[in-house]
Amino acid sequence: MTRPMLRLPVLPRRAHPDTPDGGSGPLSDPSHRSIHRPRPLRARSQRLLATRSVRDTIVSLAGVIGRPVRDQGGAEIGRLVDVVCRWDDGETYPPVTGLVVRVGRSTSFVDGSAIDTIGHTEVRLRTARVDLRGFEPRPGEVTLAKQVLDYQLVDVDGVKVIRASDLYLAPVAGGYRLVGVDVSAQSLLRRLGPARWRPLATPDRVIDWAAIQPFGETAQGAAPEVRLRTTNARLERLRPGELADLLEDLMRPERQELLDSLSPEEAADALEEMDPEELASLLREADPAQAAELVANMEPDEAVDALRDLNRDERDHVLGAMPLAKAAPLIRLLTYPEDEAGGFMTTAFVVAAVTETVAELTVRLANHDECPEELDAVALVDGDGVFVWDLPLLQLIVTPGDTVLEELVGEAEPVTVDSHARVDEVAERLVDARRLSVVVVEDDRPVGRILADDVLDALTPERGRFHFPRLLQ
Repeated sequence: MTRPMLRLPVLPRRAHPDTPDGGSGPLSDPSHRSIHRPRPLRARSQRLLATRSVRDTIVSLAGVIGRPVRDQGGAEIGRLVDVVCRWDDGETYPPVTGLVVRVGRSTSFVDGSAIDTIGHTEVRLRTARVDLRGFEPRPGEVTLAKQVLDYQLVDVDGVKVIRASDLYLAPVAGGYRLVGVDVSAQSLLRRLGPARWRPLATPDRVIDWAAIQPFGETAQGAAPEVRLRTTNARLERLRPGELADLLEDLMRPERQELLDSLSPEEAADALEEMDPEELASLLREADPAQAAELVANMEPDEAVDALRDLNRDERDHVLGAMPLAKAAPLIRLLTYPEDEAGGFMTTAFVVAAVTETVAELTVRLANHDECPEELDAVALVDGDGVFVWDLPLLQLIVTPGDTVLEELVGEAEPVTVDSHARVDEVAERLVDARRLSVVVVEDDRPVGRILADDVLDALTPERGRFHFPRLLQ
C-alpha cells in the first residue's frame, strides 16, 4: 500500500551550538541552506568534510532491496528483502545486524557478521556456507525497509518533521551502519522510475543521521511507534514554538507519543504556540483526562481560547476531568464574549494589599505558582479590595524591603479597562498609557490582566500568536 506523502513545512529557524550531540557524522543536506541558519549548516558541513570517504561509499537502501544476495563464490542464494539495524543502544549511527533474504518461497535471516559488502546492485557474503534461519526480529532491532522507509522522523538541526524517501548505508569501523536519510522528491521519483535508476544514490540531498531523532520503541516484531527519547539533549533544546510546529506536522499516533514524552508544563507551553485548529484537533484526539491535564497547565487565557474551539460536549468532558480549582476560573472566563476584555484576559495575575511591605510581597512572588512569567506589574488593592494602583515590577525590585506598598501608590488615575470593553478600546487604552499590560476591573475590583501581545492576538487572529519578551525569563 502506498504511504501518503508529507508536506515539508516551513518552520522557524533556530541557532544552537555548532556541534550537535552525537559527534560528527558523514553526510549533510545542502538543500537546507539558508542565510538564517549558518551555525547548524556549519556543523553539517564539518561532518561531511571530515568523512568524505564514507560519503563516497554510501549505498541506497531502496536501490539494493530486491537485489541478489550472493555467497563468497558468487552463487546467488536469494534476494534481499530487508536490512536489520539496532538503534536502541544510544549509538549515533545504528549498526546493521543482519539481512532478511528471500530464499525460494521462504524468508531467512543472515547475521550481520556474514556480510562482506553491500553494493549498489548486490550483496556479497564473506562465506560460501551460510546459516539460514527463519527471521525472528529481536528486541531493539528495526527492519529499515518495512519500518523506517517512508515513515516520519524529526530533523533536529532543521527543526522539522521529515519523511524518509530513502535511507543510506555505509561501511564504518568494520561494519555497515545507517548513516543518512534522503528526504527529496527526486529520490521518490528515482524509486518509481526504471529499475536502473534505483541504485543511484543522491548524497547531495542526504541529511546526516546524527541530525535525526528516530521515533519509536522497537518491541519484538512490532513496527516502531513514534516515541521521543527524552534523554536526547538535542530535542530537549527545542523551544515551545518549535515543538508546536512538530506537533502540528506529525500524524495522530506520532504526536500523541511526542506529547507523552513531554512533562505537562513543557506540553502546555508548546500547545500555547499551536494553531488554534490544530490544537483543538489535538485535544479531541486525547482522552479527557490527558486533555484536562494539558489545558490545566496552560495559561488561563490560552486555555480558554483552546476550549472555545471545542464543541459544548467536548468542552464539558475536559472541564469535568479537571480539578475544580483549575476548572472554575476557566468556566468563568468562558462566560465572557471572546471579543470583550473579559474574554481574552488572564486570571494568572498578582494582587497585593497596600498594607503589605515590599519584602512580604517579594516572598510571595518567590512562589512560582503565584508568579506568572508574564508578570510586569502587581495590582494593589485597599482594605475593601478596590484597585488603587498598578505597581511596576521594576519599581518593586529597586525599593527597600521595609517599604509599605501604600507609599508606592501614585497620584495619577490607575490604568484599567472594564471587563466588557471591546478589543479596540483595550488597544487604545494600552497605547495611551504606554504600558505592557492593563488591569481588568469589575465594580472597581481587579479580575484579570490583559497583556499587549494578547491584544495583538485578538486584533489580528489570522497572523498567529505574538509573544513579547518576558521580564522574568
